[in-house]
Amino acid sequence: MVYVDNASTSWPKPESVYLAMDEFLRRNAGNPGRSSHSMALAAAEIVEETRALLAQLFNIPTPERIIFTLNCTDAINIALKGLLKPGDEVLTDSIGHNSLVRPLRKLERHGVVVKRVPPMTGDGVLSPKDIAVAITGRTRLLVVTHGSNVNGVVQPIEKYGEVARQHDIIFMVDAAQTAGRYSIDVQASYIDLLAFPGHKGLFGPPGTGGLYISERVDLDTLREGGTGTFSEIEEQPGVFPDKYESGTLNTVGICGLGAGLKFIFEQGLEQIKAKEERLTNRLLQGLSQISRVSIYRAGNGAEQAAVISFNIEGYEPTEIGIILDQAFDIKVRTGLHCAPSVHRLIGTFPHGTVRLSPGYFNTEEEMDMVINAIEKIASSKL
Repeated sequence: MVYVDNASTSWPKPESVYLAMDEFLRRNAGNPGRSSHSMALAAAEIVEETRALLAQLFNIPTPERIIFTLNCTDAINIALKGLLKPGDEVLTDSIGHNSLVRPLRKLERHGVVVKRVPPMTGDGVLSPKDIAVAITGRTRLLVVTHGSNVNGVVQPIEKYGEVARQHDIIFMVDAAQTAGRYSIDVQASYIDLLAFPGHKGLFGPPGTGGLYISERVDLDTLREGGTGTFSEIEEQPGVFPDKYESGTLNTVGICGLGAGLKFIFEQGLEQIKAKEERLTNRLLQGLSQISRVSIYRAGNGAEQAAVISFNIEGYEPTEIGIILDQAFDIKVRTGLHCAPSVHRLIGTFPHGTVRLSPGYFNTEEEMDMVINAIEKIASSKL
């Protein structure tokens, strides 16, 4: 079996993630912050250790300003709905996932003005100059997708952050496809809000994610409840991270996320990125030699994440996905990938594409198996 759907969820996980979660549930699965017994204290220590590891990875000066969420979508909703009010204006790109597009659409119905900055290239990359021109006196937020989950284009967030800070607006980054795979420095890139999943490049389990909230941002809460602190008051505590972490956290998931982060530091972020780049380039080189295959990828010198979309003339994407799964035991993603705006941009709406997203645990031999399978499919319908 060849798994090349890591843009959805990375698999397999490092062995250390499985072991850490198993040990946690057997030995340390108390409720952090709710009791003073040893199991609760051990759970709290693991949660805070994971928070500190995230701060180290993203160069966040105050770990307490990282809150744990259900996933990246949850983090995006907390950020957008906690920040924006009727009359505020938001600038965004054309390569957003529905986790970004749909909350913005709902806010738009409640009086928030959403403006998509036209891309300067066909793959969706924005021009910093165009962003600056689009900013008005009402602009409150610039929110961009760091890496596309369809064509893999990686946007220059450092340049966007400079523009946002020069114009004194909030800068938010959706790092769903890049956290754990690319270096992200919230200070160097002037990022005020960073949303990220735990189950993709960070090697954690599903049901984990987080949101960094800079000191320049004050978000309303979406939910209130027990925090284990300030139990004598009926108002939600205003301190971080308690203000945004009501109810019992997914402690076993956070434990697994912490183990995934340790794996990243052990391997080295550059080594992980370099291997995924080699695998991606091998796929691109192989696919480019197959007739009747159209490839959708980053262009014009833009950086390419480990995400490639393609189609085969004469086939529907879902048809190719079924053949790859059932005849070759190769796992891919087909369709619109919850990002119809990208497909409209690259001309593949409404049917979408077949997506290949290799990960750190794939091999070059597996990439050759994928290429050979696609070649057989392409040559079978002439």
